[in-house]
Amino acid sequence: MSKIDYQQLLDNALKGVVKEALIHAQFNGLGDDAGFFITFKTRDPGVVLPDFLRMRYPDIMTIVLQYSYSNLNVSDKEFGVQLTFDGRPFFIRVPFSALVEFKDPSTEFMLSFHPKQNQPSNNETNIELPLEEKPGTVPDDKRVVSLDEFRRKRNQ
Repeated sequence: MSKIDYQQLLDNALKGVVKEALIHAQFNGLGDDAGFFITFKTRDPGVVLPDFLRMRYPDIMTIVLQYSYSNLNVSDKEFGVQLTFDGRPFFIRVPFSALVEFKDPSTEFMLSFHPKQNQPSNNETNIELPLEEKPGTVPDDKRVVSLDEFRRKRNQ
């Protein structure tokens, strides 16, 4: 008889909370101060991400849904959203199975997940990264895509 994987059951239930929050944002938007910080594994199967971002963030990445996002679409197994990187819009897709963390700082709400070790997706690249960008050597603040530049323009 196999053991019950309670951690997996809990992660699945909590990912339902993330899904419902994203559905709410999809149809109602976010409040003035609300924002979602979503951390995910960039190489998990099903993650769709521009190659230049996958090279910058070879293991995990945090995106921010706050002021500058569009086309948020949520399904049972994933969400997709259009974000601007380097001044150009890109659509990314993230399966809920790739989630590592979800935060809404406006309510001091945070969930952490324990993703399974998945096989890398078929869109694996074998490009040697400079030492400062290799996994494990990137400082935490380099994993977050900052939207400060856009906030200043909006507030001026």
